[in-house]
Amino acid sequence: MSFYEELIKYENFDIHHFFRSVTPQKVKNIIYKDKLTELDYLALLSPAAEDCLEEMAQKAHKLTVQHFGKTILLFTPMYLSNYCTNRCAYCGFNAGNRIKRKQLSLEEVEREAQAIAATGLKHILILTGDARKIASLEYIKSCVDVLKKYFSSIGIEVYAMEKEEYAELIAVGVDSLTMFQETYNRQLYNELHYGPKKNFRYRLEAPERACEASIRSVTVGALYGLDQWQRDAFFMGLHVDYLQTHYPGVETSVSFPRMRPHTGGFKPRYPVEDKNMVQMMLALRLFVPRAGITLSTRETSQFRDHLIRLGVTKMSAGSTTAVGGHTQHNGSTGQFEISDERDVAQMKEAIIKLGYQPVFKDWQLI
Repeated sequence: MSFYEELIKYENFDIHHFFRSVTPQKVKNIIYKDKLTELDYLALLSPAAEDCLEEMAQKAHKLTVQHFGKTILLFTPMYLSNYCTNRCAYCGFNAGNRIKRKQLSLEEVEREAQAIAATGLKHILILTGDARKIASLEYIKSCVDVLKKYFSSIGIEVYAMEKEEYAELIAVGVDSLTMFQETYNRQLYNELHYGPKKNFRYRLEAPERACEASIRSVTVGALYGLDQWQRDAFFMGLHVDYLQTHYPGVETSVSFPRMRPHTGGFKPRYPVEDKNMVQMMLALRLFVPRAGITLSTRETSQFRDHLIRLGVTKMSAGSTTAVGGHTQHNGSTGQFEISDERDVAQMKEAIIKLGYQPVFKDWQLI
């Protein structure tokens, strides 16, 4: 049994037919329930719920403060390698794109670590393309050995692995995993992916394998713009709820990345508006109150600041999507363009002005 079986149950569910049965009054009744069902959550993603966003926001704010306090954990990504064997239509690292490819040496990893650590950050997320023979498990482990001298939390956002491989990474110092399914639409997923990543179920079940390997924290999400946002948001919510239920000892979070311009020029099939982002975030908070919510620098500084009060618990700062981007200016192509270019000090100041506490370290293994 895995989340794959849960996804199949709703795969042919007519979401838009269901939406026609949802009224603003029904949404209002759901908002004030103590515990929501899966279809309650779906109702909060409906067009009828657009008239109730203010009430949803008030409830979301209350739940977030109750479970997380008025805190925002700060982290930054570090790109180790942009070599890739996949030809994902929407990604700047697509193997078919003519970009400058690079993988950091351990000496370069250390210089990046020193530069990031100097900002005060203690949480880092390392990323690679899907090229197992280049950014190998052993290479990633060697990088972690360097990074753990500088950071109390090291997360990975890399290709999907086996449980035993996750266990090896956890043993050397990795404590969190970010794994985006990109889209929960199996047919669309198959159309968009070429290469090892094409195996929908293997990627879908990767967070569960990491949980079974005793990882501390897992973040899941979809890339919004590939499919209708209500559909992907619904399955993402079901996914994190499943992980919380089956792995109660694992900290679970979701991320809401929205498509940004990148090399290759793939255009979103279903553009996602700001109000859609707000609605799916509020609905998620009401459905799974204990789930962390991450918001990246894909969004503008103004929009990110606005969303802090609505349920966000974790934000990136001082970000770059180029390999070695924290210390090198070598023309390396980023995975995508960022919108919020504020450095760590500026993010800290903005968070404090909004009445929240920026957190640089929220745990450390003793």
